[in-house]
Amino acid sequence: MEVFFLVALFFMCEISGSVAFQQIAAEKSMLKTYIVHVNEPVGKFSAQSEGLESWYQSFLPASTESENQPKRFLYSYRHVISGFAARLTEEEVKAMEKKDGFVSATPEKIYHLHTTRTPGFLGLHNRSGFWKGSNFGEGVIIGLLDTGVYPQHPSFSDEGMPLPPAKWTGTCEFNGTACNNKLIGARNFDSLTPKEQPIDIDGHGTHTASTAAGNYVKHANIYGNAKGTASGIAPRAHVAVYKVCGILGCGGSDILAAYDAAIEDGVDVLSLSLGGDSAPFYDDPVALGAFAAIRKGIFVSCSAGNSGPAPFTLSNEAPWILTVAASTLDRRITATAKLGNTEEFDGESLYQPRNFSSKLLPLVYAGANGDQASAYCAPGSLKNLDVKGKVVVCDRGGEIPRTEKGVEVKDAGGAAMIMANGINDSFSTFADPHVLPATHVSYAAGLKIKAYLKSTSKPSATILFKGTNVGVTSAPEITSFSSRGPSIASPGILKPDITGPGVSILAAWPAPLLNVTGSKSTFNMISGTSMSCPHLSGVAALLKSAHPNWSPAAIKSAILTTADTLNLKDEPILDDNHKRADLFAIGAGHVNPSKANDPGLIYDNEPYDYIPYLCGLGYTNAQVEAIVLRKVNCSKESSIPEAELNYPSFSIALGSKDLKFKRVVTNVGKPHSSYAVSINAPEGVDVVVKPTKIHFNEVYQKKSYTVIFRNIGGVNSRNRYAQGFLKWVSGTHSVKSPISVTFE
Repeated sequence: MEVFFLVALFFMCEISGSVAFQQIAAEKSMLKTYIVHVNEPVGKFSAQSEGLESWYQSFLPASTESENQPKRFLYSYRHVISGFAARLTEEEVKAMEKKDGFVSATPEKIYHLHTTRTPGFLGLHNRSGFWKGSNFGEGVIIGLLDTGVYPQHPSFSDEGMPLPPAKWTGTCEFNGTACNNKLIGARNFDSLTPKEQPIDIDGHGTHTASTAAGNYVKHANIYGNAKGTASGIAPRAHVAVYKVCGILGCGGSDILAAYDAAIEDGVDVLSLSLGGDSAPFYDDPVALGAFAAIRKGIFVSCSAGNSGPAPFTLSNEAPWILTVAASTLDRRITATAKLGNTEEFDGESLYQPRNFSSKLLPLVYAGANGDQASAYCAPGSLKNLDVKGKVVVCDRGGEIPRTEKGVEVKDAGGAAMIMANGINDSFSTFADPHVLPATHVSYAAGLKIKAYLKSTSKPSATILFKGTNVGVTSAPEITSFSSRGPSIASPGILKPDITGPGVSILAAWPAPLLNVTGSKSTFNMISGTSMSCPHLSGVAALLKSAHPNWSPAAIKSAILTTADTLNLKDEPILDDNHKRADLFAIGAGHVNPSKANDPGLIYDNEPYDYIPYLCGLGYTNAQVEAIVLRKVNCSKESSIPEAELNYPSFSIALGSKDLKFKRVVTNVGKPHSSYAVSINAPEGVDVVVKPTKIHFNEVYQKKSYTVIFRNIGGVNSRNRYAQGFLKWVSGTHSVKSPISVTFE
């Protein structure tokens, strides 16, 4: 899935003083949704729901509610922040700032979505191992904040499902019996459609929910490809859906309200395949809600974003969130471009027509005339070009969705399409549901195809459709769109944390695709960190089922320290350029659920362990209090640098001075066990660990160690970064922490 941004051009012109004044006055009187932070209620107001809402209402002007205008007071928050959301004017906010107990008010931000084979690829098998041992996630409730759900899909059948846990207090806003023992709750928090049911008209929420915890559906396929039994990663977990995204995106106030409800309802895992630009954690509804969730023992998994491969493009960077990158499966739906000179280039396409002839057809590059719109096969760009009956080469990008390029080629009479990557997307290709015979090829293949076009007066090509191929040994590979670190909000925490399957993922879809009719079991194949996130949410549910007493930090640690850094060929995982993926792309590595079930040691944190870290970020007392919801005095807290947080990875900025950090590990393996340190030091860095051996006599025993990082030079001045690993190794476990070094 690609995220496209519209660029608006603002032209300045002179306007009269009176018109400017009127415009400013109009803006000040315009209603906007604000998220308002206030102190906890005192005096006559109690913390009970009625008293709490009265306390919040006391900050509003008396005239905010009337029958002639839309509802102004939107949400009264109980768990995520001390505050509320309301539609207010700038003038009303300024008046509110003068009231005792007011802390801050910010206009809400709009967040965006980050949009059969994967259980087996992840080593999860029906009859043995961790999947069976975790009872497939039974008894765990996964909450998803997304676009809603299509409840009639067979992925949400409750066949074989037990009753929801007794702690569940959520509700279902669908009419009739749409909810069941699988889909146990569904609520709508899209403030633009408050009276509608949480039905998914986009498809995104249905896809992510079924990826995390969809029930078994036999004979799943798309266009006859990727045939098999589809299921979520935790097929016996319960699903609760909270619709927060609509046609304009996902409102920050709606996200906080959904968090509030999910915490109250009793979910165990929260999955959010959405995000926005980097922001301080006190001004980020995703981070605020996630902290409230972990305070209640709820694990939170979020997508890293689809703005790669550029650095500093991450969303959802808070250390109490699992931030998930995207990588490939070992499955390809192959479509091969064959040229008139007999050269062949493998690409991908979900649409694989059986009746498409292998006969060579005339080949043309849509951008041969130098027109960029034509090169991208933008809507209407080919109407004056002679493409009828030809294979048309289109460039990927240009803010044109991949399948829309095929629509333009088909409308102009083209017989087929070869879509070639640009340099930024390199080798990352996708199996899309194209509307005509097509293949998506790499940048390198595109260059060779264009060179062939120039080499002959009668270029020709066809597309050979080869169907589903499993066992691609280069998998997993980091895909180009997956957002990269370093983190802007907190450079001292290595992000993303982990990668999981996010390319060409088959999962439930609310309606039949083009040419797929007569089937109730509708599926679609899409890509994005939106798809990798629910995979990790499902893995967290399996771990929660197997280890109900583990904290969210313990589950995260188990996932990170057992991650794979080698592909199926036992070679380092590569990125979209077929170079070794760095830590800012891959985090700790690719998730290995079976290993995560038995990590040996964990790096644990309690919620309030983050307070010294937040003070160390330079946040004010009020800003930290907005996150942790308790009084804080940073001048009296033992503030720590970011890299001192007891995190299962290291991200440090190293200059001429040595840096020393402490870590605490907890034994969750055998009672009597011993570990020795093994170091793969980053280039130009000396790493000293004390002690070099640690011994445990009981389960849950804690031991500490220190790490000293010393700059010893010898690094190319053009390369600011180096990476390595620190491992604690026993006879049965290898507990690995990645090390990322930025040279100052």
